[in-house]
Amino acid sequence: MRIFLIGMMGSGKSYCAKLLAKKLKTSHYDLDNLIELAEEKTIAEIFEEDGEPYFRQKEAEILRWFAEKKVFVAATGGGTPCFHDNMKWMNQNGITVWLNEPVAVLVNRLKAEKAHRPLIKDLSDDELYAFLENKLAERRPFYETATHIIEYSSMKEKDFLKLFI
Repeated sequence: MRIFLIGMMGSGKSYCAKLLAKKLKTSHYDLDNLIELAEEKTIAEIFEEDGEPYFRQKEAEILRWFAEKKVFVAATGGGTPCFHDNMKWMNQNGITVWLNEPVAVLVNRLKAEKAHRPLIKDLSDDELYAFLENKLAERRPFYETATHIIEYSSMKEKDFLKLFI
C-alpha cells in the first residue's frame, strides 16, 4: 500500500503519516524532511536562497523517488499536488488522502509555527486567516482529485485508522 497524505500546512499530514505507518507496520516519510536532507538546507533557506521554482523542482524530483518503494505512508508539502503534475503522478502511483481541515483549525495550529514556515512567517493572525483561505481556494482543484477526502479533526484516531485497515 502506497499512501500520500496531502492538504494545507497545519492539516496534520506529518502526524497522521506517523500514526498510520505505525498501525500499518510500515515506513513513513515527510517529503519536506527528505528535501531538507537532500539539499542540506531548511525549507526556509531553500525558498530564501534558491526561490520557490527551484524548491518545487526538487520537490517533484524527490517525490518521484517513491516509485521505487512498495509500501509506505508519505506526508507531502501543502503545495506539492499543485506543481509538475505531482497530483496526477501520486494518484497513478498510490492512494491520495486529502486531510481537509477548516481554515480556523489551520490558523490555530499554525499561529505558533509561523517563524518556521516561509510562506506565512511575516503574517499577522488576521492576515494568516485570509492567506490560508486564498491558498486553499487555489489548491482545492488539485486536492479534490484525491482518492479520499477526510476532515481529520472531526474524527477519532481509531476511526481514521479504520479507513485503511
